[in-house]
Amino acid sequence: MVKHYRPAGKKKEGNAAKFLTRTQALKQLQISLPLFRKLCILKGVTPREPKKKFKGNDKTYYHVKDISFLHHEPLLEIHRAIRVHERKIKKAEAKKNLERANRLREKTPKPKIDRIIRQRYPRFVDALGELDDCLTMVHLFAALPASESKKIDVERVHKCRRLAHEWQAFVSRTHKLRKTFVSVKGIYYQAVVEGQTITWLTPHSLQQVVSNDVDIPTMLNFLQIYEPLLGFINFHLYHSIKLKYPPILDPRLEALAADLYALSRYANANTGPAILNSEASQSVESEQPESKPIGAETHNENSELRLAQLQHQLPSNEPGALMHLVEKAAGEDEEEYDEETRQCKNLFQNVKIFLSREVPRESLLFIVPAFGGIVSWEGEGAPFVESDQGITHQIVDREAQGHRFLSREYVQPQWVFDCVNARIILPTENYLVGRIPPPHLSPFVDYDEEGAYVPEYAKTIKHLQAAARKEVLSLPGLEKDLEDPQNLLAEGVSDRAAANHAAKEKQKMMIHELRYQEDLKKELQGSTYTSAGSTAREETSAGLIQTGESTNNGQANVDDGAEMSKLLLSRKKRKLLEAMRISNERKQTKYDIITQRRKKIDEAQNQRS
Repeated sequence: MVKHYRPAGKKKEGNAAKFLTRTQALKQLQISLPLFRKLCILKGVTPREPKKKFKGNDKTYYHVKDISFLHHEPLLEIHRAIRVHERKIKKAEAKKNLERANRLREKTPKPKIDRIIRQRYPRFVDALGELDDCLTMVHLFAALPASESKKIDVERVHKCRRLAHEWQAFVSRTHKLRKTFVSVKGIYYQAVVEGQTITWLTPHSLQQVVSNDVDIPTMLNFLQIYEPLLGFINFHLYHSIKLKYPPILDPRLEALAADLYALSRYANANTGPAILNSEASQSVESEQPESKPIGAETHNENSELRLAQLQHQLPSNEPGALMHLVEKAAGEDEEEYDEETRQCKNLFQNVKIFLSREVPRESLLFIVPAFGGIVSWEGEGAPFVESDQGITHQIVDREAQGHRFLSREYVQPQWVFDCVNARIILPTENYLVGRIPPPHLSPFVDYDEEGAYVPEYAKTIKHLQAAARKEVLSLPGLEKDLEDPQNLLAEGVSDRAAANHAAKEKQKMMIHELRYQEDLKKELQGSTYTSAGSTAREETSAGLIQTGESTNNGQANVDDGAEMSKLLLSRKKRKLLEAMRISNERKQTKYDIITQRRKKIDEAQNQRS
């Protein structure tokens, strides 16, 4: 059929009708590039890759439907109203009418993200599945210093810190934390909430420096949607455990930057009796060396609280405590927990830990209560002091200790992280102060994968886990092919009749394998064969196996059969098979390199000893 003539420019077809460049999208929406980027971040619009780039390879393309959605977005009209409002403020300031400018600045319209969050995440499970980047961004801004040049407000930093503490309080209270790993970038955490695996990264509690290479405005655009998203999620999760949101914090603890401890006090007041609260108050009162009048003391505390709240000078690196969140609430049903959660809850059940001032306290105050332990720190507002006789472990990171208690063990912080990942209480001999601790293994690496290198300490932890479960593992170096009947008979695992039966089954499998390879050869040659011929081949193959033919010929037949079977595959499957072969070779090369390094280290240690 002859195609009708179409005048140029009347109608577009193909990719030109489905996609737009970024310049065309800006002209269609009549907005600036920063506002377009902000709308794309809020609405979740991403660039597309058409099969044919009709405007060149150096252009960014968007789908026409995505741009049409942005064209009808109410948020676009709000930003246009904000731009008009800013012009009025500038005009009032130019006329020296500061009163009108301040009044207009207070009435500036603010965009709401609630509707966009509901559109992007119609179900709560969808929001939990996209929470990884949200938590990482919120924890990052919670540790950043406020800066006017970078447009990072103090209120935004405190809000991010508050949201992060509320999330950590819920995870610790419900024992949802599963894995943790300390790296150079920060500390990785992984939790399982309502069946969704959530992994996020928190920076180390050090002074953060904002580099000029970082695009802070783009990060702030992401944070604009991440803050209300995490607030909605915390609201839903707190109501799921029958707690009001937002929690009402103790102003004294909030002024001391013990936000997590204040959250724990709030959770105990609403879910069950706070057993340790009275002990905490008694210990804090006993620490005070001088006694002052009650009225004057209360007046001074209130004035200091008010001053700290007004000046917003709460330090961002001071810890809070979550130990009360793991206290068993009145009427709490243990059957609601699954087996893994119950195991995590009882890991540090009989452990009472005290943290020295040089250790990463915020991380440990989050991890230890999440696994059922009781923890305190050195400072004001702590539940118990260092001289408490019930302390079993003290986490320190320096060799010089003024006074040592014989009733407790002094270990390094890595012991807590390794115990959490191994799900058992590891021996403390390798983690004592002054010793080089064992390697900190990542829990995100699967050592059971085929061809993966298994470190020596991973094998030791595996045997300790088996001993804790009262299982028996095979000794190292005895990994033999137990499926072979000769090995079964040699190890005494089965009797002679079972070994003979297994040998016959293996013989039949080898006969079928040889028959299949010969049939492939015949099919490639284009010749036919009869059942009698196949029977003869079967008998011949059986005779070869029964008489103990040389295994080299069998291996050669298998290799030839593999090459011939590869020729029968499609091109796509051959490429996939080749990619699998290359991947296996890379794994083997990596395994060999690590093994050689381990041998050199062992040889050097033997020479020193």
